[in-house]
Amino acid sequence: MVKEDKTVSIMLENKQGLLAGDGILPVEMARHAKENGFEVVCVSLANDNLKELKKYCSKVYSCHPGEMTKIEKIFTEEEIKQVTFLGKVHKRVLLQLHKFDSRAIEILKTVKRLNDDEVMLLIVKEFEKHNITVLDQTIFIKNLMIPSGVLGKIKPTENQLADVNYGFWLAKEMGKVDVGQSVVIKDKMIMAVEAIEGTDMCIRRGAKLAKKKAVVVKVSKPFQDKRFDIPAIGLRTLKTMKRYKADLIAVEANETIIVDQESVVKFADKNGIVVMAV
Repeated sequence: MVKEDKTVSIMLENKQGLLAGDGILPVEMARHAKENGFEVVCVSLANDNLKELKKYCSKVYSCHPGEMTKIEKIFTEEEIKQVTFLGKVHKRVLLQLHKFDSRAIEILKTVKRLNDDEVMLLIVKEFEKHNITVLDQTIFIKNLMIPSGVLGKIKPTENQLADVNYGFWLAKEMGKVDVGQSVVIKDKMIMAVEAIEGTDMCIRRGAKLAKKKAVVVKVSKPFQDKRFDIPAIGLRTLKTMKRYKADLIAVEANETIIVDQESVVKFADKNGIVVMAV
């Protein structure tokens, strides 16, 4: 049985694969897929969401991100033809290759630079060798994409908007060379740019330097491959901002996923944080 997703002009198989990192996004994908009549077989690369994934997936297998042969074997034996990548797999795993199998090491050796796009594209090509197509990450969770505008009650000031404009430009320039997606700005000065540490640690580092009133900007890359690394924020992001006294986060409209929007907006309003999409 296949179903057509008219928004992306692809015939979706009834049995879907999910390669899940940590966080709530993989759970949301599995839930929405199940509610729409799909069966989901999951390979989990993390532990924090296993209990929730088991509620919506027909099967959940646990693997280390470097167990490439095992992962491919699972999807092949389960006759999976389409897979969605969702959830955080921290880049630090690339610094701990002792758990990587020989196939994963072989793949990594062919990469000129260990930046996100090159590594992920090689993984996508490896799946394609096994007749498995990696899907657009947003197919099953389009309802989580953020529209343009201010999401809560707190409105940005003119100074904040100036920092947003600067940060948006800077983050896009960073994206061109695949460095990161997030920046922290204060008074038109760069406090931090995201590298291997991830968005939350970038916020922590930049906001600590700013002391207070830091502006966070997160965007998609100029030529974003929607099969992986779609920008996303959630309640954890906002809690990091509160802890280190950052006042505003701006994301790219219609290109960013917001997890649990109601809770995010409620938390932002309660703590005087601006959440906006531009």
